[in-house]
Amino acid sequence: MTTDTTAVAVRADRDGQGVTGRRVLRSELSKFLSLRSSWITLGASVAVLVAFGVIAAAVYRPPGADATGTPDDPVGLALTGAGVTGLIVGVLGVMMSAGEYSTGMVRSTYVAVPRRWPVLASKSAVIGSLVLVLTAVAAVVTFGLGAASLRGDDIALSLGDEGVLRGLVGAGVYLALFAVFGVALGTLIRSASGSIAALVGLLMLLPGLTALLPDSLQNAVERYTPGNAGSAIYALHKASDSLSPGAGLAVFAAWVAVALGAAAIRLKRSDV
Repeated sequence: MTTDTTAVAVRADRDGQGVTGRRVLRSELSKFLSLRSSWITLGASVAVLVAFGVIAAAVYRPPGADATGTPDDPVGLALTGAGVTGLIVGVLGVMMSAGEYSTGMVRSTYVAVPRRWPVLASKSAVIGSLVLVLTAVAAVVTFGLGAASLRGDDIALSLGDEGVLRGLVGAGVYLALFAVFGVALGTLIRSASGSIAALVGLLMLLPGLTALLPDSLQNAVERYTPGNAGSAIYALHKASDSLSPGAGLAVFAAWVAVALGAAAIRLKRSDV
């Protein structure tokens, strides 16, 4: 009986019917794109990023001349909506993973892919690559639209100026990591509401909690929170109390990697 089962499995692999990483990736892409909510949420994330950036550039006033409190460089203006967009794509990542637990589809998914971790990797790759491409392109378009409003201002820059393209693409990387962060939290917590609460808490509440620390600790800890480390990735100029873009990327990627590792361990050790 064992010999027959093994022979069937080997024959299936030779016939191209086995479970492979490419097939799992294709399956997750198909599931993601087949949902209308995926398209709507991706479209909303792009719309928010563009709308916030264009409006911020249109209402910009030089410091001291009825300043609006917006950033004082064109990249920062173009990426004014990056924080809100991060929440949107993070929630999309949560729904991509935790949503299967609420509908019961997760049982069929893991019957088809018993090793489980390729599903987590494929979900992360699908949403990460889509968000990266769409938001990076949206950031470049927003910068171009905002440049028309800033023409003649002292802060005006072109796409070829130092650090501009790096910052715009860095925003896409930041948002892609945030989407993957959502997938990891959704897989780890297995509840959409709980995962979204954790996502919002890590992004918004954790920096507020660090403000309660003594000044000597606050300055050392605050820069390593996910939101602050992530925003350093696309900053045009490094602030004195923030990380460099490379360090910010490393710290934020470490947060995401830890969440993915914890999710993979729970997938392996817990029943669905």
